[in-house]
Amino acid sequence: MCGIVAYIGPNQAYDFLIKGLKRLEYRGYDSAGIALIENNEIKVFKEHGKVQDLVDNLKGKNLSGNIGIGHTRWATHGEPNQKNAHPHLSGSGNLAVIHNGIIENYATLKEVLIKNGHTFKSDTDTEVLVHLIEEIKTNEKCSLFEAVRLALNEVVGAYAIVILSNSDPDTIIAARKGSPLVVGIGKNKDEFFMASDATPIVEYTRTVTYLEDNEIAEIRDGQLNVKTIENREKTPYIQNLELSLEAIEKGGFEHFMLKEIYEQPKSILDSFRGRIDSQNLKIEMRSLNEFENKIKSLKRIIIVACGTSWHAGLVAEYLFEDYARIPVEVEYASEFRYRNPILYPEDLVIAISQSGETADTMAALELAKKSGATIFGVCNVVGSSIPRITDAGAYTHAGPEIGVASTKAFTAQVTVLTLLALGFAQRRGTISDSKLRNILHEIERVPSKVEKVLNSCENIVIQISKEFYKSSNFLYLGRGYNFPVALEGALKLKEISYIHAEGYPAAEMKHGPIALIDEQMPVVVIATQNEIYEKVLSNIQEVKARKGKIIAIVTENDEKVKNLAEFCIEIPETEDSLIPLLSTIPLQLLSYHIAILRGCNVDQPRNLAKSVTVE
Repeated sequence: MCGIVAYIGPNQAYDFLIKGLKRLEYRGYDSAGIALIENNEIKVFKEHGKVQDLVDNLKGKNLSGNIGIGHTRWATHGEPNQKNAHPHLSGSGNLAVIHNGIIENYATLKEVLIKNGHTFKSDTDTEVLVHLIEEIKTNEKCSLFEAVRLALNEVVGAYAIVILSNSDPDTIIAARKGSPLVVGIGKNKDEFFMASDATPIVEYTRTVTYLEDNEIAEIRDGQLNVKTIENREKTPYIQNLELSLEAIEKGGFEHFMLKEIYEQPKSILDSFRGRIDSQNLKIEMRSLNEFENKIKSLKRIIIVACGTSWHAGLVAEYLFEDYARIPVEVEYASEFRYRNPILYPEDLVIAISQSGETADTMAALELAKKSGATIFGVCNVVGSSIPRITDAGAYTHAGPEIGVASTKAFTAQVTVLTLLALGFAQRRGTISDSKLRNILHEIERVPSKVEKVLNSCENIVIQISKEFYKSSNFLYLGRGYNFPVALEGALKLKEISYIHAEGYPAAEMKHGPIALIDEQMPVVVIATQNEIYEKVLSNIQEVKARKGKIIAIVTENDEKVKNLAEFCIEIPETEDSLIPLLSTIPLQLLSYHIAILRGCNVDQPRNLAKSVTVE
């Protein structure tokens, strides 16, 4: 949720901190702050608003220091303002901390600390943590590392924290549980970088280690040492980043979201490249081979996810049931973890998450793990938490997604889930060779067809946006594979333009939502030609009879819908199961252009953050 960065080394920390915060701003942008140590003094600067607001207010100030921490916030405890911005100081001002996560028992801890004479300046859970660390350090007369370790044993919740001390100005302490933290090791091994993800680090080094849950890192005198919260020494696993600097820049596009929409031909290709051989009917994924016996005998799949990933899971439900003939349940991870679900060791639980750090999804996996079920992850971020706790999985290879509203991650997830469903079907003998060959050939054509949609539809999308950007409500309708696309299209519009929008199965209109339709209501209908095309035509007639305005996504050369709709956007013909990879593209562009016309910040929509690492 929040973004954290830290630096220790021979160079000035400020430039890295600010550049890093700007790269992490997609994780939160309510407020920002930094702390630097110079001459054994901690200097804290923080500001309500975006990172640039902080930069503007730092002009003319002494910003020197070879050690520092920075934070960009997505508010959980305490409203977004300057006093609640990070870093937070201890009561004496000798310690400074930044924190991503949530301390669930902060109120109990705070009550005890207040009785012990502590005074708090903010409403945050984070300030309680730094006071607790100082209390322990003072009472136990121990090192900062030991005080952090003991404090974290009293904490309930999730955290990635970095701590500075003015009495130990050559040391940084960091720890994580449930929130990501990566440590970059400088080329000369005398400097270290820390961040919530690798995007701030890749410009400076590609050598990194990812802290595991319940690990504490201490950097002192140019050495990195890692211990567990139980005080056991660990040897950090050092690896090289595959991320490129160019991938996290806008590349000439006005916004990251637009860039990521236009990257989809490549991200879809990268997600199946090397995994299919249509000539020899091979689907090569290590997890398919490792769990072949489980796949053959599988009785049920449960998919857990949140937001856009949940919509990808709904597409997967159709895929697995159509091709592999396995019953599938798709669950909101946030509800699944609390409703005492019935799980069996024979079940397969698939978690879908762009970041691989989604707190609710991780908690759902832990629940499934305790039941003995096999757990499987579909994630985009290499080194994230979900791939590390699952039995097997598959990366989507979408590349970094900086825009908060997910676009290319959705189509990459659907691509990988399609391959899995087909792989399951082949191993279970529920799909013919001819059918499999046709679908694999068509998957190979999808990137060029997505490119065709992008090149052909933007002008009509802009025209539609100009017509409807002042609307207060939208309805999105689809059937079959296009029903999840309708939900996803409505979510995109809500997320970035703040227009109320709802997605429905088209046939459900007459069971209530049709009461909303009048001449002011734009209705987006995904009406591609398939076996239920005539049914969708009937649903369009129902909307037209109530004077609703139809925006239709149709197969190329469709004439029937064109005679009914105010606007039509054409997409190429493809296999029914692959339609979501094409039909979602115009809806992403529609949301983008409507948001632009409404003056919204499409990359950083209000109240949202990219990676939801707390409940």
